Amino acid sequence: MLIDPDQLLDLTSELGFRLMCTGAEIYRVEESIQYVLRAYGVHTGEVFAIPNCVIVSLTDPSGHASTRVRRIPAHGTDISLLESYNEFCREITHTPIPVPDALARMDAIQTRHFVYPFPVLLLAYLVGGGFYSLFFGGTLRDGLCGAVCGVAIGLCLWVMDYLRANSFIRTLAGGAVAALCALVLVDTGLGDNMDFITIGALMILVPGIAFTNALRDIMAGDLISGTNKAVEALLIATAIALGTGFVLSAAQRL
Repeated sequence: MLIDPDQLLDLTSELGFRLMCTGAEIYRVEESIQYVLRAYGVHTGEVFAIPNCVIVSLTDPSGHASTRVRRIPAHGTDISLLESYNEFCREITHTPIPVPDALARMDAIQTRHFVYPFPVLLLAYLVGGGFYSLFFGGTLRDGLCGAVCGVAIGLCLWVMDYLRANSFIRTLAGGAVAALCALVLVDTGLGDNMDFITIGALMILVPGIAFTNALRDIMAGDLISGTNKAVEALLIATAIALGTGFVLSAAQRL
């Protein structure tokens, strides 16, 4: 199969871009691109990925080197879409298909991908906040109040997304809203323990996946990426503390 190097670069850089945007680990992105390059008969390809950039280069039979650079925007984690792209990568590695067809299949994966509607996401925030409050020792009323705070966080994050706020500001606002909502519910007598209500709701914002991926990258030898993600997780944790602490401090003074 004759391969156009430019088309192959388009395919691999787009695959790397989409994998990164789903929250894939650095080693997964680099290995996937290398496997695809080898499947198409290219053994002179190189790939370098960090959380906000992926670079793919190869040398064609004439000795001409070409490179693609893709900037990775701020993103979350989508396990379902990640698995779909992993399966696609395994299929074309085992049975290579024409590059234009491979690009079309990636577009089809994105088109077919199911995204939960906003009311379902709010339901997830409600269940998460409520059960975390119960998990930490709260009463049934605390669980119900934690569920209300979870919904408030979901609405706050939706507004922050609409305003295109960065993750630090989103998290800071979410922590502040959670603390304020818990204060109001306890003061009105609907909740029993503000601590359990607040911590249950804040668990929704804790960057557990980001910190786990940071440690996995560090253990895999990707120190730059691991450090980058670890710092990001710590900044998010700081935003949670600042948002919550500001509201609680202001309430005590008032």
